[in-house]
Amino acid sequence: MSAAASPPDSRFWRPEFEYERREDGVVLMRQRGELESYLPTLAAYLDHWADTAPERTWIARRGDDGGWRRVSYAEGRSAARSLGAALLGLGLGPGRPLLILSENSLEHALLGVACAYVGIPYAPVTPAYSLVSTDHAKLKDIAAVLTPGAVFADDGAAFAPALSVIAAKGRAVINHCNPVNGALAFGALLEADSANAAPARSALTEETVVKYLFTSGSTGAPKAVINTNRMICASQAMIRDCYRFLTEKPPVVLDWAPWNHTASGNKSSYLVLTNGGSYYIDDGRPAPGKFEATVRNLREISCTWYFNVPIGYDLLVAELERDADLAQRFFADLEMLFYAGAGMAQHTWDRLSAIGRKITGRDVLLATGLGATETAPFALACTEIQQKAGNVGVPSRGLTLKLAPNGGKLEACLKGPTITPGYFSDPEKTAQAFDEEGFYLLGDALRPADPEDFAKGFFFDGRVAENFKLTTGTWVAVGAVRAALVDAMGGLVRDAVIVGENEAQVGALLWLSEAAQTMDPATRDAALADKLAAAAKAATGSASRVRRAVIMAEPPNFDRGEITEKGSLNQRALRANNAALVAALYTGEKGAIMV
Repeated sequence: MSAAASPPDSRFWRPEFEYERREDGVVLMRQRGELESYLPTLAAYLDHWADTAPERTWIARRGDDGGWRRVSYAEGRSAARSLGAALLGLGLGPGRPLLILSENSLEHALLGVACAYVGIPYAPVTPAYSLVSTDHAKLKDIAAVLTPGAVFADDGAAFAPALSVIAAKGRAVINHCNPVNGALAFGALLEADSANAAPARSALTEETVVKYLFTSGSTGAPKAVINTNRMICASQAMIRDCYRFLTEKPPVVLDWAPWNHTASGNKSSYLVLTNGGSYYIDDGRPAPGKFEATVRNLREISCTWYFNVPIGYDLLVAELERDADLAQRFFADLEMLFYAGAGMAQHTWDRLSAIGRKITGRDVLLATGLGATETAPFALACTEIQQKAGNVGVPSRGLTLKLAPNGGKLEACLKGPTITPGYFSDPEKTAQAFDEEGFYLLGDALRPADPEDFAKGFFFDGRVAENFKLTTGTWVAVGAVRAALVDAMGGLVRDAVIVGENEAQVGALLWLSEAAQTMDPATRDAALADKLAAAAKAATGSASRVRRAVIMAEPPNFDRGEITEKGSLNQRALRANNAALVAALYTGEKGAIMV
């Protein structure tokens, strides 16, 4: 996708495209050729690998003794049959799903695959709705929509307040440890007679619902995105077509990202399951006091495919530069690095690329993509070596990308077998999510890397709903401006909200990084002003030039919808909730940084 792209690499696709260009400016883009066939259900993949590689580790997690507790494919299928039969015996089924409140664990994984094996929809929801929220409003909304037949929370004591909020007659509670009164023990369900699983397994089809994944609900009640076997299995076929090395050796993945989000709950975890690989649950994460566990795990597990969010790579690259043995282990079997969730700082990109070249003697693919909960999520992917961060790639085989002019941008819309049929029990929002031709409205704007050749990929150009106009009538592409600003602040800023709707200049609300918070305030503010001035000077126009900013004293609030469970900022909610502060920023009150 770049002019200096490497020679074709057989480990990745080499797509060619067909286009339809319409008089109204709409462009349709699709890969030539059909998507290869795939098994119809996740249960079929579990059966295949349990028969083909029964002793291979499917999933593992460190136990209390520090060693890895491993579940083989044969053990996984046996557990799926017993647990599935037990859940059916509790009255669960298509109209009575399982609700999972707790984070990633072996028990969570086994319940999820059991549900998929016998046709019981399940819904993993962010633990934040139970453990961070103080009013449990979104959790109550979810329970009201789904009317689950049972609820699983790994630690009954930790989740007791949330469980009490959604307690209902006839709704079973399942705990693994510290059970609440009346809860069923996870271990007891494993001992159930598995005979009843067989008829349910034989009744599965591509249209059987596997799970409901909830959007963040940052502007209202969370929406339950229907995920069918067809969506998930077709998505994995697209991934195999793109990352062809997955078929050459079983993938090995170490992953901390939550399964209530589609990136890990669908892409990463099923990338392993459908290709007969091994998934190691990482109890570390890019957070204070947690990342050391990730480093420890990476000293033992050499991944073939590795995912993290940009802040995770910020931490990882420092460890790789410091520890040559860790770097050797990390890159020993690695085929590619993938990031998502936010834009990656160019300095992190450059440092990771340099380490990869030093260790392997070649460019190691560092890439991102674009998708959504409603797309299962794989949609656009980049597999060409790039010199800069941000290219989200091209549409996957089997998908049609529609680029429609909207507010001076190109809005991305998608159609294909991986697109959700809609939102559970919400026909109005389902209808709003699709255009008149049946394309799913992604809500993201894309900017072509080369306007003359869309095959070179696209850059994320902001959320259509987040963008706004200045008084000059110029549109501000919020996503692109935010990413450029955070990068330009040189590690002083953790994140930013872009403001200035109906104003003459673009402004920003800033959250300081940990390093900036420890600096002398006068020195810090001077450094921020210098960085802001340099960024403003380098900007190409008024819509990308941030001329004023203010430091935020309080973190974004989860219950006010200012931050999603994925950790991303809701720009619209933060602008609305801080309207008085934004107004003060434009009157030049004390505390504003002006350039």
